[in-house]
Amino acid sequence: MSNFKLKKPLRHFLDLAALTPEEARQIIEKAKVLKATATGEGQGKGFIHPDRPLADKSLAMVFEKPSTRTRVSFEMSIHQLGGTAIVLQGNDMQLGRGESVSDTAQVLSGFVDAVMLRADSHESLLEMAAHATVPVINALTDFSHPCQVMADVLTFEEHRGPIKGKKIAWSGDGNNVAVSWIHAAVLFDCELVLACPKEFCPPTQVLEWAVNNGGRVTLTHDPAEAAKDADCIITDTWVSMGDTEAAERIAILAPYQVNRKLMQEAKKDSLFMHCLPAHRGEEVTDEVIDGPRSVIWDEAENRLHIQKSILMWCFGK
Repeated sequence: MSNFKLKKPLRHFLDLAALTPEEARQIIEKAKVLKATATGEGQGKGFIHPDRPLADKSLAMVFEKPSTRTRVSFEMSIHQLGGTAIVLQGNDMQLGRGESVSDTAQVLSGFVDAVMLRADSHESLLEMAAHATVPVINALTDFSHPCQVMADVLTFEEHRGPIKGKKIAWSGDGNNVAVSWIHAAVLFDCELVLACPKEFCPPTQVLEWAVNNGGRVTLTHDPAEAAKDADCIITDTWVSMGDTEAAERIAILAPYQVNRKLMQEAKKDSLFMHCLPAHRGEEVTDEVIDGPRSVIWDEAENRLHIQKSILMWCFGK
């Protein structure tokens, strides 16, 4: 993606492809422990970990895009681990008035212990990481969404056990979440079949990366083929922030809607996931998203617990 050279030995969390399978598994297992600690009997939403493992740490949360789950989960994550957070909207910063990403990275590095960035451009994320002297976390870019997919893996394993060897089906736009699922399929050794129209397929270089790294990742234009005997079906909104020509996109993607008929192609105990926000009646029907196989609320909550684990990993805890 870029010629930026990232500093070592900082532990940036930029893309799942940069992790080893052992590191990815470590983050998932730590999240399970952290969740169990935070959700025990009598625990409230204001829970703070008794050991306060990040008591001396601060996190700058920089948003170039609107956010609900990402903002709340990261802010609560650092709080529950005993640290502090400051929220910065891109338009309220000098970054929104022309200050370079590299200068912003160096300034923030003097104030805080880590930077979380929800960026319009993946290049901005890589530039931030190249110039920061503290860990940088990818909280979504136009290329990938690794925090979300780690929460998805955590959710799957809570409901269906180890994801290794299981079949995951993606139906819809081959977007940033799909890219991170391709990375995850390699790291966690599951099968991934993506059903996308030819106009909205994942980047060719990402699919090639998966094949070159032994991934069982295939692409089809037939959603029923992807869903056949799947353990989980996943989709995402068809019109993301910054997309244009919404009506055209919806028309092209309409055959990829996750509905009762498509869910019937999957295993009887298959799960349904969606990273939210959902456009009900477009990429998914109410019957599916509110149905017994939907785990979207657990999936959303698990953003909190996986974020805590990611923060701990970045700080070497």
